[in-house]
Amino acid sequence: MASHIRILLAEDDEYDAQLALKVLSASLPESDVLVVMDGKEALDFLCRRDRFAGLPPTQPVLVLLDLKMPRIDGFEVLEQAKTDPALKRIPIVVLTSSRQDRDLARAYELGANGYVVKGLRFEDYSAALRALSHYWLNVNEPPPPYSADGATSK
Repeated sequence: MASHIRILLAEDDEYDAQLALKVLSASLPESDVLVVMDGKEALDFLCRRDRFAGLPPTQPVLVLLDLKMPRIDGFEVLEQAKTDPALKRIPIVVLTSSRQDRDLARAYELGANGYVVKGLRFEDYSAALRALSHYWLNVNEPPPPYSADGATSK
């Protein structure tokens, strides 16, 4: 596992995860992507618990989060991450197949930084992934790292 994770992909569908990895590695070959298969693993990684306890404290610059996952769903991940002072600055983009208005509204209410519906065709899905990864990793200025005393650190 790489020590410098730039993107955390929380996706329980192995096929969608493999497609995302293929697109991200082709469009951003310098990026490291860690895939977790459920919301508990996503929170464990972000909080450095269980199997992620020994990792350096470096957080991803982007989390791509599926909503419908086992054990802990994406909404709960969003709620916990966005209410935790050490995690709330991390951009979290929902990457889901749900087009339901209530899911869209709830994701933004919980603090999602974006909401992208997975395309049914590979071309649509890959174009969306390329566009959002380009924006978040090349155009957007990430927030400064969090420090325990509330000050920003560089």
